[in-house]
Amino acid sequence: MKTLSTIALAAASSLALAACGSTTDASEDAIADTVEMPADQALTDTPEPVADEAVAGDEAALEEAGEMDAMEAAEAAEDIVEADAAEAEAEAETE
Repeated sequence: MKTLSTIALAAASSLALAACGSTTDASEDAIADTVEMPADQALTDTPEPVADEAVAGDEAALEEAGEMDAMEAAEAAEDIVEADAAEAEAEAETE
């Protein structure tokens, strides 16, 4: 029993010593490593956005809906959704 406790104490002390580590410069811990940059600098090489034709067609229909009352606008939106669903079904069948 005595040897077991001696071995356990030696293992614990060796792990404690290994956990201490060694550093010669205390300022290494004080400097934060960041990858942040200003937004303007991050967006310098990004391409310009392009218009999506599918969305542009829907926007034209929604602009027309601006002249309608709420019920007509809801029906127009429902027609757009049904057309998109039919188009998606047709694409799924061809695949």
